[in-house]
Amino acid sequence: MGGASRNEKKRKQEAANARLRAAGITPRREQQTGDGKRTTFIAVAVLAVVALVVGVVVLVTRDSGDTAVVPTYATTAAGGVVTAGDGPIVVDVYEDFLCPVCERFEERYGQELTEALNAGQITVRYHSVAILDRLTDPVGYSSRAANAALCAVPAGIYPAYHSRLFDEQPAERSSGLTDEQLTAFGTELGADLGACISGGANADAVASVTQAATSDPALQNADGTFGTPTVLLNGARVDISDTGWLQNALG
Repeated sequence: MGGASRNEKKRKQEAANARLRAAGITPRREQQTGDGKRTTFIAVAVLAVVALVVGVVVLVTRDSGDTAVVPTYATTAAGGVVTAGDGPIVVDVYEDFLCPVCERFEERYGQELTEALNAGQITVRYHSVAILDRLTDPVGYSSRAANAALCAVPAGIYPAYHSRLFDEQPAERSSGLTDEQLTAFGTELGADLGACISGGANADAVASVTQAATSDPALQNADGTFGTPTVLLNGARVDISDTGWLQNALG
């Protein structure tokens, strides 16, 4: 009896709803159901956005927690070559401050090299060559940047200045950075390099390092050319695409 009554009531409700729909009116129950679906959809969308924001915050927080290693090693310069640290393992880095791959090398391995230098594990000899002078207009940026880097050695700011030159690396085929900009980097790091930079104090040393590198058969590629970056580990060529080359050497 109770079941029949409920069925009758259901048929009457469905008939009433049919009349409302025919009149262009959405039945209340269906409105509530639709609103519920919309509410559920909105809630899910909000949760998705919140999850995305949380994910971004986590990534940003993780990245910001990776603080740069502060260089504590000493540097000296002789004959245009900068020697950093005094560890038993010797790394030679031939680089051009206009070379995009050199910038990526610095970005990838700069922190590892600094940590090893600070720990007294390695000595790094930086050979700043100028093989890409022709790729700026006016020509000569590679030479001017290498000269400026050598100016930074006696001023005691070479590690930071070296990093800054790659952080602010101009594009090939551009005009390069001006002497005023190179001087400003030194000023920001607490040193007056103006006279050394504008006077090209290390121009002959840069030319000498470049000549030595490009004419050394041991530094040539299979096709007989020299390119940057070229890296040696205790005198042997390094495959820098092997990201573990330094850690493997350190044992």
